[in-house]
Amino acid sequence: MLLPRVVAVALAVRSAAAVEVEVGADGALHDVAARASKDAAYPMDAASRRFGAQLLASRLNASDLDGDFDRVVRPALLGACGLRDERRARPGKGNTGHCFADWNHVDCCTMALETADSENRGKVAGIAASNFLGDGIRAASVEALGDGGSWCTCTMGSAKSPPGDVCHVQFNARPAFKVVWCPEDLGRFVVVDDAGNKLAQGRPTGRLPPADQRRANAREFANSKYSLPCRPRASASSGAI
Repeated sequence: MLLPRVVAVALAVRSAAAVEVEVGADGALHDVAARASKDAAYPMDAASRRFGAQLLASRLNASDLDGDFDRVVRPALLGACGLRDERRARPGKGNTGHCFADWNHVDCCTMALETADSENRGKVAGIAASNFLGDGIRAASVEALGDGGSWCTCTMGSAKSPPGDVCHVQFNARPAFKVVWCPEDLGRFVVVDDAGNKLAQGRPTGRLPPADQRRANAREFANSKYSLPCRPRASASSGAI
């Protein structure tokens, strides 16, 4: 089950890192230090939740990410992000059936709940003017991962400097991770943090996102820090594109 795994990993990681943790009345983990030290660049970042999501992602292995995409891989990515695998709810009310299933909804955004109702209002070109996600965030987020909420936000604009995607701009937070399909091998993807460091990789089977969606994803990240782990080790170290 997702919930025990989230709690077990989060507790183990925080204990190993000597992070001060409170267990709230709701049973969720609350990282005192992270709450006290806000990211000046992205003040609505849910740092403790992001940290937990990154650790969960880094512990995904071949049994999680090389299996059937719809039945195994996508639920594993949702679980690492602190999201429920919910396919029956109405869109906008907690349905996560689209998450990690196309080229664009591939960012695991972990944000403070006070910003969950933020709207786009033209901040990200190509995204709906409202792009109201608050109800879905509250309904789908797994509380045990820590303070804040999670959502699979649009990665469009990631390659800009600074990044111009929904998580960074609309929610003023840092993505815990992004899923990047590799341009030279569209059957493989990497999971990277906001600095472009590889957390995990997968070669799923079964019904993958359509090839044009995977190709569009690879184009979005082309020549950015996020695509570096896709490249051969020699090319990445030499700086070749």
